[in-house]
Amino acid sequence: MERPVIYFDRTGPENTDLTLQASRKRALDLGISNLIVASTHGDTGLKALEIFKNTKIQIIVVGISFSYKSEGWDMSSSVRKELEDQGAKIVISHHVLSDDIIGGVSEQGIPHQHKIIAETFRRFSQGVKVAVEITIMAAEAGVIDIDHEVISIGGTHQGADTALVVKPSYARNFYDFEIREIIAKPRIPKEK
Repeated sequence: MERPVIYFDRTGPENTDLTLQASRKRALDLGISNLIVASTHGDTGLKALEIFKNTKIQIIVVGISFSYKSEGWDMSSSVRKELEDQGAKIVISHHVLSDDIIGGVSEQGIPHQHKIIAETFRRFSQGVKVAVEITIMAAEAGVIDIDHEVISIGGTHQGADTALVVKPSYARNFYDFEIREIIAKPRIPKEK
């Protein structure tokens, strides 16, 4: 089986439209009914709703926990309402690969396994790490069925530059998680 993979020259939000368009095509080809998209402020979620309009694909927007609000990393209530009014499901949670108590301890110089896992995904791209993480966050929130493939979209700081077809799992069953296809990713995983 051959499938095209889109490789971007660089990370960043300029890749958002093409990432979402390629994901739409692949979701329709595979009969996937859920698209998970990382969207801290909601902009990428709104763009996904626009590109996936007139499909039966459920858009699930995953944002960062409210513990980042003081740093300006949160979704406004008006944007959240706009997303929900257009049919998106919203998940707000901590990052499963870095923001729990163990992650806080790791930042103090005591390494932990989940940090190694996160850094391993970052060797592919920040978006791969994000896509895996938000899929687990959505599974933990109960908004996806872990027995069915989903497309998960992440990015580097803003927008979307990575899309994966994955078989989800819960955090406690992490070894059941599968990355089945790469739809798009930056060829060089770090920002220049």
